[in-house]
Amino acid sequence: MSQPFLHHRRVEFRDTDAAGIVHFSVFFNYMEEAEHSLLRTLGMSVLSHDDEGPFSWPRVSVWCDYRSPLRFGEEFDVSVHVARLGRSSVTYAFHFTRDGNAVAEGEVVAVCCRLSDGRPQPIPVPEPLAEKLRGLLIP
Repeated sequence: MSQPFLHHRRVEFRDTDAAGIVHFSVFFNYMEEAEHSLLRTLGMSVLSHDDEGPFSWPRVSVWCDYRSPLRFGEEFDVSVHVARLGRSSVTYAFHFTRDGNAVAEGEVVAVCCRLSDGRPQPIPVPEPLAEKLRGLLIP
């Protein structure tokens, strides 16, 4: 069975509201940061090129449910795994923990798209990338 990718982080002052608690919208930034970190470890990027030109991964769905607040200066982990790999899409699942306790969970669905003519056009996930992503599938 595959293991999730683990991204460790500390809450920065800029991430918090007037009460010193991470603003809800920042969790989406944390998910994107963890996704980018995961892709870099696989030798991938959210903006890539192949023989046909550039392609990227626009998001088509995102959500986050909150369980416990994070505060300025606290350290936390974001685990990431692939929940689903479709023909042209990937669904990432995110689990936030602090000292082993659940903080939040979320999901991002991204579609592999060719960037041409100013409009993203869905394309099948290139097989070399799909193979790497399959290695992160956890049912």
